Amino acid sequence: MIAPLPPRFIVAEDPDGPPAGLEGAVVAIGNFDGVHRGHQAVIGRARALAAELGRPTAVLTFEPHPGDYFAGAPTIFRITPPAAKALALSRLGTVDGMVVRSFDAGFASLSAEDFVADVLVRRLGIAAAVVGYDFHFGARRAGTPAYLADAGVRHGFAVAVIDKIVSDAMGDLAAVSSTAIRRALEAGDVARAATLLGRPYFVLGEVVHGEKLGRTLGFPTANLRLDPTARLAHGIYAVRVRTEAGEYGGVASYGRRPTFDNGAPLLESFLFDFSGDLYGQHIEVDFVGWIRGEERFDSAEALVMRMKVDAAEARAMLAG
Repeated sequence: MIAPLPPRFIVAEDPDGPPAGLEGAVVAIGNFDGVHRGHQAVIGRARALAAELGRPTAVLTFEPHPGDYFAGAPTIFRITPPAAKALALSRLGTVDGMVVRSFDAGFASLSAEDFVADVLVRRLGIAAAVVGYDFHFGARRAGTPAYLADAGVRHGFAVAVIDKIVSDAMGDLAAVSSTAIRRALEAGDVARAATLLGRPYFVLGEVVHGEKLGRTLGFPTANLRLDPTARLAHGIYAVRVRTEAGEYGGVASYGRRPTFDNGAPLLESFLFDFSGDLYGQHIEVDFVGWIRGEERFDSAEALVMRMKVDAAEARAMLAG
């Protein structure tokens, strides 16, 4: 069934003091969009240091994505919008919480020293910061890992700067990046995305009412509107869907329904061996395999025939 955040996993937005349960944490800092294998390696180093110090482990991230802030609009395809990022982090089993700092005009104008003094020291009271070798912070990206290490000495917290990590238990990390994952998803290559992520790509959302076309065609669907930045390829996918009632295999269409209305993009998932009403429920859809691109059919009957083939292909993928 759909997994809520573990009760001990803490999410704190713009805290004015150290969040309860994360006092004196070892904090990994970054955007971590996707929580992919490279991110997991950095977070793993933070967890190891936290274990040495007897401290909790936290991730400090930013919303909106700094790239979107400076662009003035949502432009970056978010692999893990905030709720999905929290869930992905919680499932690592090594992170105690996530701190989200609003990336606004005030934050963007903070000097490197003010970022350290106000965010890391006053608001979070960190015991240590863990950052990548290319981490920059503060107005005009003036803060560097070397600057952070010096600030740690002055303010009394440890700093670990992680060199580029080249491999993990699954192998080479050279190709792993949020950009590479976005490109895979834009091409519909969810298998490639899963390899880079270390888990299937998933989306979360509340089931909304559609035009109920699937029901009239014999394929009732649970419909989600994805994050506006989503650029997942329009097409048909084999999926696993987690609901309050349990987990189901399924076949999903993401796109504009060109046979009918060519409307706003919608994710429509047909759950195998399920009957019931999911409207208003929050579900998770995990993408397992790509079946085909979105097509326009000459008739509803032709579409139904192809949907039956798609469903059979999805069942075979899921069984494999």
